[in-house]
Amino acid sequence: MIRLVDGHPSLEAVYLGAHTQAGMALGEVHPQLPGPDRVLEAIDLDRLPEVEAAFLALPHGRSWEAGLRLARAGVSVFDLGSDFRMDTPERYEYAYGGPHPMPDELGAWVYGLPELFGASLPGADKVAVPGCYPTSALLGLAPLLSAGVIEGPIVVDSMSGATGAGRGLRSDLTFGAVDESVRAYGVASHRHRPEIEMGLEAASGRAVPVQFTPHLIPMQSGLLSTCSANLTKPGAVDEVLRGAYASSTFVDVIDRPPNTRWVVGSNRALVYAAEDRRVERAIVAVAIDNLGKGAAGQAVQCANLALGFPETAGLSAAGWLP
Repeated sequence: MIRLVDGHPSLEAVYLGAHTQAGMALGEVHPQLPGPDRVLEAIDLDRLPEVEAAFLALPHGRSWEAGLRLARAGVSVFDLGSDFRMDTPERYEYAYGGPHPMPDELGAWVYGLPELFGASLPGADKVAVPGCYPTSALLGLAPLLSAGVIEGPIVVDSMSGATGAGRGLRSDLTFGAVDESVRAYGVASHRHRPEIEMGLEAASGRAVPVQFTPHLIPMQSGLLSTCSANLTKPGAVDEVLRGAYASSTFVDVIDRPPNTRWVVGSNRALVYAAEDRRVERAIVAVAIDNLGKGAAGQAVQCANLALGFPETAGLSAAGWLP
C-alpha cells in the first residue's frame, strides 16, 4: 500500500500507522521501500493530521470504528479489511460467526470492485475493498451469470501464495511448513464464500450457491482461481467475457490459461475461459496478484475513481516476470 501511494502522482502519504511495529522506522520493517527514515506511528486518530483520504489495512474487526470515525469527519475511507464488505447483518454473521457491531452500516459502503460496480465509485466516501479470492471469482463468473450463459452449481477452487495470510508468525506458515507442499484450508467454511455469493447476486441479480475451496501453495504472492459452472448457452462463454472487458483497463481475456507470474507486481487480472462439452460445464481461470488487484492495487484503483483521478494513476498493468 505504501509503495503504491508513494508512486502515485496525486497522493502523498503523510501518516503511516502501525500496531506492534509502532515507533519503528519504515526501513526497519520494509527495507525495500524508499523513505526509510519515516516513522511508523501508533494508530491514534486524535493525532492524525488533516487528510483527504485514508487507506485502512487492519485485521478483521479492527477497522469498523476507525473507518466510521474518519468517514464522519469527512475523510474518504478505503477499507482493505472485511468489516464493511457484507450487505446484510445476516450474511455478515454467516461469514464471521457473530453480529456486526454497527449493522446499519452494512450495505452503506460501496463494494469496491471497479469492473463490476464502478458506476457507484465516483464521489464515494466509504469504500469496502473486496477480498482477493472474491475479486478473482467475481471477475470470471459475474458477466457469465448476468448473461445467462451459466448456472449453478458453481465450484471455485483457488490457490494463493503465503502473503495471503499476512505477516504474522505462525508455525503453519513457516518456510519448512509451506515449501514443497500444497494444502486446502477453510474447506466448506471459508468466510470468502458468502462474499462471493453476495457479489454474484449483486452483479447479476441472481442468487446462486457456491462451493469454494482455497489452497495455500508455496509461493510468495499471486492467486489463481479456477471456476466452473453448468453451461446453458454453448459457444457464448468467451464472447461474453471479451465483451464485458473490452474497454477494461486492467482485465484482459486471453486465449490460454494464465500463470500467476504474469500478473505479480501489477493490478492486472488475466481471464481465460473454456467449455467442456462432455459434461456441459464452463471453466474460467482468473489470475491476479493477491496483494495487487486483490488488495492494495484495487484500493488505489477505487480511490482514483472516487476522487476523480485517472483510473490508472499510480498503477501498472505490467507484471514482474523476468
